[in-house]
Amino acid sequence: KQGRGGNAVACSSTACSPSSGRWRRGGSAVASALKKGDESGLDLRFKERVKGIPPTEDAVYPAGDMCSRCGLCDTYYVAKVKEACGFIGDGMSRIDQLEEQVHGRQRDLGEADEVTFGVHEHMSFCKLTPGVEGAQWTGVVTTIAVEMLRAGMVEAVVCVQSDPEDELKPKPCIAMTEEEVIEARGVKPSLSPNLEVLAEVEARGIKKLLFIGVGCQVQALRSVEKYLGLDELYVVGTNCTDNGPREGLEKFLQVTSANPDQVKHYEFMQDYRVHMMYKDGVTVEKVPYFCLPADQLTDVIATSCYSCFDYVNSLADVVVGYMGVPFEGPDVPMTKHFQYATIRNEKGREIWDLLRGTERLVEEPTTREGARQDFVKQTLVTDDDVQLGRAKSNPLPLWIGNILADVLEKIGPKGLEFAAYSLDYHVLRNYLLVYRRLGREKAWRHLPAYAKKIIESEDYEAIVAKQIAKGEKGEDWDLLDEMVSALPGEIRDLVNKVR
Repeated sequence: KQGRGGNAVACSSTACSPSSGRWRRGGSAVASALKKGDESGLDLRFKERVKGIPPTEDAVYPAGDMCSRCGLCDTYYVAKVKEACGFIGDGMSRIDQLEEQVHGRQRDLGEADEVTFGVHEHMSFCKLTPGVEGAQWTGVVTTIAVEMLRAGMVEAVVCVQSDPEDELKPKPCIAMTEEEVIEARGVKPSLSPNLEVLAEVEARGIKKLLFIGVGCQVQALRSVEKYLGLDELYVVGTNCTDNGPREGLEKFLQVTSANPDQVKHYEFMQDYRVHMMYKDGVTVEKVPYFCLPADQLTDVIATSCYSCFDYVNSLADVVVGYMGVPFEGPDVPMTKHFQYATIRNEKGREIWDLLRGTERLVEEPTTREGARQDFVKQTLVTDDDVQLGRAKSNPLPLWIGNILADVLEKIGPKGLEFAAYSLDYHVLRNYLLVYRRLGREKAWRHLPAYAKKIIESEDYEAIVAKQIAKGEKGEDWDLLDEMVSALPGEIRDLVNKVR
């Protein structure tokens, strides 16, 4: 539950100002600026024929309410939505082939960490010393963008600034100077249409580009990459899950925080608390997970996020996130805390070597501790029963929640095992929701191979089947549960096997 839609870098250049809105209505405004013809053997005529969908409040997109508002359909690339969108047709199962296209191979499904974290050559805990002032963490992503511009590796960075009237609302744009990048530091935790600037990238003749985004955006980008006419494309990704529209974020903050108007950044940390950094940059409000009213928050998450299976941003060259890092203690703020990085391929190594060259990067080997499986199953059943309306959440009083959080922080999974707990849970939860929404056949078609492996694993297969049955059987299943639980042990075990 981090790195949501908005990214840690953005800008405030003229190209990003409201006056440049003529670019942001898709293909028609830039068609005359595009080079005609087809040097690569691709049919690029759609760029002159197709207009993007005007991104209005009531716009209807091809993926319907499963749309993640990635911005692709706001441009003439709406013509390629059937092959690019992670929520139409084959959906996220396309990641399997795209991994080979991007990284030179698919993830090794016989290697546990690749199933969980994707194709990678290197993983480490990381932070910058000194950090970037005003960043949510230590500014790793911001500094990557600055250094790539400074080294001439790229001419521009597609990233996200804050809306001038709402600092938590993302506003995608193109940064071409170090100052623009620095000005854009900090996560914007809402759905963000980063891809809406693609036509402008082409019209301005940019050939070397850094794109910063989340999984659904990156999947669409990789699917249309061949049409962009770029000489170099680098992708830095963040982890992302349980995102939503700006109004959903507002509801979350209103329900969670004692001072929602003061919250600037927040994160779900490995001490089982939500840490909310206030605008003063000093005050941190902490609320245990168990004190949140889950049944009031199911609608703050977008349907696309309930249908997503790419928490780890599988198709980026480098991914920077938090969830894999052990909690460093209550006195270590996010601005001094380690994150974790996943370097996936040769371009990722190039980016990471550049960052190492700043002599500000501190790295430590990754660690893990504990076992996640029982935690995953308990969390899944509790949350899914709320989704089914079969249970209401019962938020604990704050003092009890803090005791429970302290206990779990000591005995629960830590480091990469905590990340695997979160990833397994989200794969299973989302599969149940997609199954109920689309049916098994369409849901299975939507899933990448690594998600199927988790769902079918010996650890989770039975609990998934039981939750599916709960959703299909309704109250009769409750009655049967009660009857079976009253049977003698051996007979009860036999009946459960039959069930």
